Amino acid sequence: MISIDLNCDMGEGMPNDAAIMPLISSANIACGYHAGNDDIIKKTIELALQHNVAIGAHPGFADKENFGRTEQKLSGKQYYSLVAEQLAIIQKHVQYAGATLHHVKPHGALYNMSAKDAALANIIATAVKDHNSSLILYGLSNSYSITEAEKLGLRTASEVFADRTYTDEGKLTPRSEPNALITSEKDSLQQVLQMIQSQTALSTNKKIIKVKADTICLHGDGEHAVAFAQLIFKTLQANNIAIKAV
Repeated sequence: MISIDLNCDMGEGMPNDAAIMPLISSANIACGYHAGNDDIIKKTIELALQHNVAIGAHPGFADKENFGRTEQKLSGKQYYSLVAEQLAIIQKHVQYAGATLHHVKPHGALYNMSAKDAALANIIATAVKDHNSSLILYGLSNSYSITEAEKLGLRTASEVFADRTYTDEGKLTPRSEPNALITSEKDSLQQVLQMIQSQTALSTNKKIIKVKADTICLHGDGEHAVAFAQLIFKTLQANNIAIKAV
């Protein structure tokens, strides 16, 4: 049986977490910098444990005003500390709950910057490895986030998206462009099945691009987040595709 990991960004103060958690296999929990706080982290970990969902750290820029989606130019040491500090925060909560940290997925601008910047990707991967070399790094398929982590010997999960469109180069369409988000349930389902079954996706110009789909991201803050999650969950079940963590 084919299997796929469904992950969702959680603990960001959105009202959808409880409805989405039973439908996914991995949760990326905000560490309090771009969103969330200690109380939300604790509650989100408890929710993940209730539904046997793998717990991941979701470190981003310390910029709640812009939800971590604005690029910041920092020194190498500052990028390293940014990630290391947030891993330490969530590790404290995970240990208190008697749980295990499973993976790390950078958030927002930090994620997108590392996907196209080998040096930054290496810094992030180094911070993850230094914290715990058994962690899995989630990163954009066919990006530096994956290749740099693998050079360091980290396990990786190549990520694709259920609710984002792709450029002809296989990159995510920037959110600043009007066609960046998929809002049609039909289009989202079609993209998800294509990525799983053929490891390809269609760009906004209808070009077939190759992807590696180890894990599929559902955004918990999207307008259609719960509906998409429910529909994708049911469709995968109907197609005999198991939902399980990497």
